[in-house]
Amino acid sequence: MSSPKFTRRGALLTGAAALAAPAVARAETGALNEGEVTRRNASSFVTQRWQDHFDSLGRVTIVADTVSRTLHYWSADGSDYRLYPTSVPLTDELTKRGYTEVVRKKVGPSWTPTASMRKRDPSLPAFMPPGEGNPLGTHALYLSWPAYLIHGTHDTRKIGRRSSSGCIGLYNPQIAELFEITPVGAQVRLI
Repeated sequence: MSSPKFTRRGALLTGAAALAAPAVARAETGALNEGEVTRRNASSFVTQRWQDHFDSLGRVTIVADTVSRTLHYWSADGSDYRLYPTSVPLTDELTKRGYTEVVRKKVGPSWTPTASMRKRDPSLPAFMPPGEGNPLGTHALYLSWPAYLIHGTHDTRKIGRRSSSGCIGLYNPQIAELFEITPVGAQVRLI
């Protein structure tokens, strides 16, 4: 039996693997810095029970989970459950939590940034008509809280991230689907 030969190529490959091992370990655990662990978005995509949030169904029910960045939908009789990835508010200060409902629906919404949005970013326009550059996307569900919506986005990079000024954003095809199956009066909870 011959003994294994030491080669320069083998040494380089072994050294590269040793250098890459800590990065691979961090990627597997979600650690950004030594001792720090972050929650992976995809691993948070678990089904929820509407019973944990509402006393009864009887009408369409939506739960928007800002931690896992998902929106859960149940039909009025509970036979249809859907799960959508979302964008969520940039900070906890911009996040409103609690119970609300859908009070209005709009295809092709226009956008008027709030005074606080314009204060944070003076480059924002005073008004934006429906269209490609509009941050509300193709459809919007208006909630009973002023200036809070569930809407689409043309910027698909925002989904799965903290990127809004308070609203819950979905991909345009998914907000179009949700728009069709969600009536005015649907009960909503943001957690």
